[in-house]
Amino acid sequence: MSDAATKVYQGDSKVLRLFEELSRIPRGSGNEKAVSDFVADFARQRGCEVFQDDRHNLIIRKPAAAGYESAPAVIFQGHLDMVCEKNKGTEHDFEKDPIRFKIEGDMIYADGTTLGADNGIAVATAMAIIDSPELAHPELEILLTTEEETSMGGAFHLDASPLKGRMMINFDSDREGMLFVSSAGGINLYHTVQAGWQEKGMDAGEPYTINVHGLTGGHSGDDIIHERGNANKLLGRVLDDLRRHTDFALAGVNGGMKVNAIPREAEAAVYLTPEGRTIAESRIAEINRTLRDEYSVSDSGVSVMLQAGWDADGAGAASSGRVFSDEAKAAVIRLLALIPSGVISMDKAIPNLVRTSSNLGVVTTGEQEIVLQSLARSSLRSQTDDVVRWMETLAETAGCGFSQDSYFPGWPYRADSKLRPVFEAAYEREFGKPLEIKAIHAGLECGVLIEKMPDLDAVSYGPNLYEIHTPQEHLSISSVERTWTFLQEVLRNIKS
Repeated sequence: MSDAATKVYQGDSKVLRLFEELSRIPRGSGNEKAVSDFVADFARQRGCEVFQDDRHNLIIRKPAAAGYESAPAVIFQGHLDMVCEKNKGTEHDFEKDPIRFKIEGDMIYADGTTLGADNGIAVATAMAIIDSPELAHPELEILLTTEEETSMGGAFHLDASPLKGRMMINFDSDREGMLFVSSAGGINLYHTVQAGWQEKGMDAGEPYTINVHGLTGGHSGDDIIHERGNANKLLGRVLDDLRRHTDFALAGVNGGMKVNAIPREAEAAVYLTPEGRTIAESRIAEINRTLRDEYSVSDSGVSVMLQAGWDADGAGAASSGRVFSDEAKAAVIRLLALIPSGVISMDKAIPNLVRTSSNLGVVTTGEQEIVLQSLARSSLRSQTDDVVRWMETLAETAGCGFSQDSYFPGWPYRADSKLRPVFEAAYEREFGKPLEIKAIHAGLECGVLIEKMPDLDAVSYGPNLYEIHTPQEHLSISSVERTWTFLQEVLRNIKS
């Protein structure tokens, strides 16, 4: 067997066997055709009706089991794509390489990359449902969407008219024992600075890289409440401090990979004179002492380094001999320092729920411009709009461009849900304790789909996943097994 075909998981869970098989197919956002075709063929071979649209969304219909013909149809929903992040130095091509599993006790990790359990575990569970003729269930419509991790583009472009079900189980949650019943909306925001390239002066000094690394990162919705360090913001803090103590030329800034992930690494390419280097080393040493105190709990490995030369994978994307104009340098540093990133407000009615936040997720230096991309989230549209105005005013102050796209709506709580009591009763029977009902700050596709089907009764559930959107992502084997058993109990009890 080749490495790509070698099976690591040797247990009995049908869901996890299918998840490992699925993980051999690259499926980053925007690259879902192959996985969509794979799942569609899998369903057709088992006698299911399949609808596949031009965005590679799938609707798979499995008829009701005997005795459930008069029960209402239920939608089981997840997304086909995954966040593609890897550790620095990890050789992995997300366009063609399989995700390689590592098992440590009860946990499955990937080898230096995101695992893709978000939301591959939903896809594998859907495949297990399709592949289990013995299950007792009403008619099922399995809805698997694309581009959820970047824009929810698949859900937005979905023609929902073939769907008959008006109860939906979204399987994109990450905490067993918690049923999610509401989520935040959000929007992508962009600040764009023209680089105004100019030749570096003869007295500019030598090239150096300022590198911020060692941060924990995480999901910009689920993990924003933990107030972990944001590498882009910390880089801005370093540059803002440095400009107050010495002159330097700035030739590139890059940080983060995905706007919905809290960035773990960021870099700046600078030119420093010998005197400037001495000052920079001193300031960075002081900043490191400060950051170790501030982030001793959330990001104990945080570090800022000054290295001679440019890192070809990061800040070194800037062309040798060119630097930002003074205006561009000032604008970039101001934006890095002032763009809000983190918790903006907490919900006053629900304890420990973030109401509004923003994440400065990606900073890139291109041929002509520097783009700083943020993702703002809120459960209130009015506060989303307020953050947009805030960001727009900041752009006017900094003298840079501003734009927005990929708005997705929040998912409102439904007091008269018929599906929620089924989950609560099944959980009490299965585990002898109450199911926890929660609202979340992360974005789910439920809001988009409810706009298309206003009478949709939705809940969200899933097994235990940890550190999603980071290369430390892992999932619990035993939790997947329990959740699969629990889901079967839920489906057995949807009869009216």
